[in-house]
Amino acid sequence: MANLMRWEPATRWDPFKELEDMQRRLSTVFGRLPVRKEGGKDEAMTVAEWAPLVDIVEDEKEYLIKAELPEVKKEDVKVTVQDEVLTITGERKYEKEEKGKKYHRVERAYGSFERSFTLPEDADGAKVNAEFKDGILKVHVAKSEKVKPKSIEVKVS
Repeated sequence: MANLMRWEPATRWDPFKELEDMQRRLSTVFGRLPVRKEGGKDEAMTVAEWAPLVDIVEDEKEYLIKAELPEVKKEDVKVTVQDEVLTITGERKYEKEEKGKKYHRVERAYGSFERSFTLPEDADGAKVNAEFKDGILKVHVAKSEKVKPKSIEVKVS
């Protein structure tokens, strides 16, 4: 009996396909949404956990932390300082779907968030105040008086 071999068409190797497969597998491990395919078109889309963006600015008197908190209510935000760590926690609540409206896309993240920052040595954790206006939280952390450098005049004799 002769040894018969079947020839099958060659499959072309696509490295991007393998990267997509790997991304999809890793996405499920880390709890993120994979790349979506709708209508034969790829749309790169991952949804991260909700964490507000911040800017931290320093001047000679204080540190200023500005956090973007759009559509978060003042009463849903809390600022604490413990063991020289400043923590901002809160929640952006999901809008309830209204009757007669159908959502086609929801990309904004909702739910609880927490951001923590270790205070620098010259920050005074006892002198912290915060203000919230137009979706921006401003946290002012005063600099400690005792750590500020003093200028001493040197006299030549």
